[in-house]
Amino acid sequence: MVAPAKTKKVASSSTKAAPKSLKTLKSAKTAPIAHGVGRRKAAIARVWLKNGSGNIVVNGKNYTEYFDTDVARMEASAPFVLIPASKDLDVDINVYGGGKIAQAGAVKLGIARAMVEADGTIRSTLRAEKMLTVDARVKERKKYGQKAARRKFQFVKR
Repeated sequence: MVAPAKTKKVASSSTKAAPKSLKTLKSAKTAPIAHGVGRRKAAIARVWLKNGSGNIVVNGKNYTEYFDTDVARMEASAPFVLIPASKDLDVDINVYGGGKIAQAGAVKLGIARAMVEADGTIRSTLRAEKMLTVDARVKERKKYGQKAARRKFQFVKR
């Protein structure tokens, strides 16, 4: 019984040493300024704002390559069009789930929330343009005894 207790102490001391080394590796230039999470339908976007030159990277690609339509590109970059002073920020985005349009909406909300976390004075501007409003509409589930969520099976008289 004494031997397992010693091995637990060794394991816990080695796990405490790892975060200290990670803190020393983090540089101030690449450190995130703010973080925001956006959701739309089944899509979830995690957004990090950093000092930089205005690059928007979505899942390792430039946002113009990732979003294939102009509508999706405009929606994803809408907070930067509204707040031109934020053009010198790099944005790193991890998005998954849903389709491209839902992902663009999630990215828009995530960027807006991160911008508010970085600078609280722009909250009223983003709120007036409905950038901070969550669109909570999701697909309704299919019910048993029905063909779809609301569609019933066709009635047969004979």
